[in-house]
Amino acid sequence: MTSVLDTKIEFLKGVGPSRANLLRKELGIAIYGDLLNHMPFRYADRSKVGTIRDIDLESNYVVLKGRLGVCNIVTSGRNARLSAYLGDGTGTIELVWFKGLKWLKDSLKPGQEYLVMGRPTLFNNHINIAHPEMEPLQYAGSQRPYIPVYSTTERLRTSGLGPKGIAHLMETLLESVRGKIEESLPTELTNQMQLPPREAAYRAVHFPTDMSEANNAMRRFKFEELFWLQLRGLYNKAMRQMASRGNLFGTVGGLFNQFYREKLPFELTSAQKRVIKEIREDMRSGHQMNRLLQGDVGSGKTMVALMTMLIACDNGFQCCLMAPTEILAKQHYDNICRQTDGLGLRVELLTGSVGVARKRKIKEALETGEVNILIGTHALIEPDVKFKRLGYVVVDEQHRFGVEQRSMLWRKSDIPPHVLVMTATPIPRTLSMTVYGDLDCSIIDELPPGRKPIKTVHKTDAARLAVFDFLRSQIAEGRQIYIVYPLINESEKSDLKDLMDGYESISRAFPMPHYQLSIVHGKMKADVKEYEMERFKKGIANIMVSTTVIEVGVDVPNATVMMIENAERFGLSQLHQLRGRVGRGGSQSYCILMTKEELSYASKERIATMVKSNDGFVIAEADLRLRGPGDIEGLQQSGAMQLHTANLTTDGDILRSAHQAAQEILDSDPALQHPSNKMLHDRIENEAQIEWGKIS
Repeated sequence: MTSVLDTKIEFLKGVGPSRANLLRKELGIAIYGDLLNHMPFRYADRSKVGTIRDIDLESNYVVLKGRLGVCNIVTSGRNARLSAYLGDGTGTIELVWFKGLKWLKDSLKPGQEYLVMGRPTLFNNHINIAHPEMEPLQYAGSQRPYIPVYSTTERLRTSGLGPKGIAHLMETLLESVRGKIEESLPTELTNQMQLPPREAAYRAVHFPTDMSEANNAMRRFKFEELFWLQLRGLYNKAMRQMASRGNLFGTVGGLFNQFYREKLPFELTSAQKRVIKEIREDMRSGHQMNRLLQGDVGSGKTMVALMTMLIACDNGFQCCLMAPTEILAKQHYDNICRQTDGLGLRVELLTGSVGVARKRKIKEALETGEVNILIGTHALIEPDVKFKRLGYVVVDEQHRFGVEQRSMLWRKSDIPPHVLVMTATPIPRTLSMTVYGDLDCSIIDELPPGRKPIKTVHKTDAARLAVFDFLRSQIAEGRQIYIVYPLINESEKSDLKDLMDGYESISRAFPMPHYQLSIVHGKMKADVKEYEMERFKKGIANIMVSTTVIEVGVDVPNATVMMIENAERFGLSQLHQLRGRVGRGGSQSYCILMTKEELSYASKERIATMVKSNDGFVIAEADLRLRGPGDIEGLQQSGAMQLHTANLTTDGDILRSAHQAAQEILDSDPALQHPSNKMLHDRIENEAQIEWGKIS
């Protein structure tokens, strides 16, 4: 059944085809519902009338009351403006218009008292208000106390659809749909959450009688938006668990137990033990596991992945681990080969640089089941990579793969494999609840014993010589250094220090034969890169000069200093990842953030956050606040999540309420089959499409 809110916007009185086209292009408003959901970003309070004498130029909006003086059209060359002066007994202010001059001059009445609203600006050392909203004082008292102010564009303003024009359309629309707006939430839920009915909420949010009414209406729309987001994710999860059978890993056998008794290189933390138990419960449930594993850099996620892969092998299944870079894939391969030596497992590495003949042999052994664990990059998702019995998939640094890429792995088995996606970039709990609402989530929230917090400092170029002296002192103690640059070659459009120029500078400051340098970047041939990496790993090179190719995947416990050039150009997540390359041994480690002197507000915030905290969750919260949460329903994985009213950085309480309400409904009726849930079921089924949110 078609809703009145689906009516095309051109049929609203005062719009028509031309304005409708503009509204679609400029604001994405195509139907009645789009206009109703174009919420005010603030309200002008008519009751708070100021004086001209007390105008604050920092204010975005003022309301004044005074008598209008003579209005004149002033020409200057080819330009013209309408100028008028308003006086209120405390001073005089100029009012200026640049469009519709003749009509305005005829409609304004000098000598009459007006209520004037607008933004004060300074021009030629005099305060004025450009294009103010004017109302004769004799009518203003009968008007609403709060005026909605809407975002608009210059093209819309020239067509009479500035904030006041949009407010007029909104008034017309609300009158035309009176009594016709259907409820979009169950009455029981709105009563439980003390939310106003939908139509009343629209009226209250656009034309409130007081701010508490507006705030309560906005709370309803925020709750509704987040509730549907939560319900979709949790419903998908419930349907997946009901419909998709998973491989049953009923045994914890010889491989796991022998590794635990004889091979485990360190005592597991209580957090690691808890997470292994959670994964184990999923694996023997008979349903496919889809679990997110969060843990800070160095918290031991890979050990959890390995031990749970051994459970899969104990039950006769193959495993694969997909990593975003060859460096990280090779490190996983080397570590897992070393740690499982003597267990009788065949572990193979498949990346783009593996030779053709070697690849063919690996793929043949994979199809016959001889390969137990396959580790690789995106090469694993190629169509000709086929498993005999794939039962468990681990994706490391999952945010670096597109959703579509990851989904290709799940299709390599008739019965969907158990899936563990890992990230060393902790996700704020509010965002995690939203982005991964249909995944189970495990968190490793403690580091192995003996790890010392990394000391992070911020330095500018003025302190470079002192920084170099500190690096020499660390090398004198037998330690190693990372120096990371954002670029490989100099760009004419950038003032960043590039890697090659930096390498030459470092070579002069740390000359041979006293010092040995390695250089690594993404454009190197794989064998050259491997040679340079090995020199650093073996301690032959004191300093590794690199791009962010070493952001993940380099594990050298003897490296104690991470120096990041042009740190202001890196995101918080990247800075935190880079810092995590040190602090892996027992010695005190340091991260030095080098920047230029002048920094933007956002850069200062990022640097200050890094200096203050080593906690990945604190850093993730700051990153969410500064950068935005990303679009989870589509394939886009960065930028602003497409929420119309809710804000994940400020509406965490509403999100938690929405999550709890959705969970309670599904706990009692997982398939939404009860008659009271028909509205919920129908909307979710109608919205069904390719839902990438189901793919971890």
